[in-house]
Amino acid sequence: MKVIVDLCVVPMGVGVSVGKYVAECQKVLQEAGLKHQLHAYGTNIEGEWDDVFAAVKRCHERVHEMGAPRITTSIKVGTRTDREQSMQDKIDSVTKKDF
Repeated sequence: MKVIVDLCVVPMGVGVSVGKYVAECQKVLQEAGLKHQLHAYGTNIEGEWDDVFAAVKRCHERVHEMGAPRITTSIKVGTRTDREQSMQDKIDSVTKKDF
């Protein structure tokens, strides 16, 4: 099943700046071959359900390996059965229409 996920991984106990941890999660997504787009407060990801959630797990593993003792993660998940839809389709449905 295809899924679009909005992911926000927040390492705790590592100080105020978390950019290096976010960058590591981006590497995980690239290694997994998943289409993703970083935004100000998270990352949008699209792909097959199992691939996406395996990458989310790997993000947690990597961030813990980097020394974060605790992580809190917010995830929004969207799926469709009526048709396929990409992240770009969703953006285009708003930006390329004349309402």
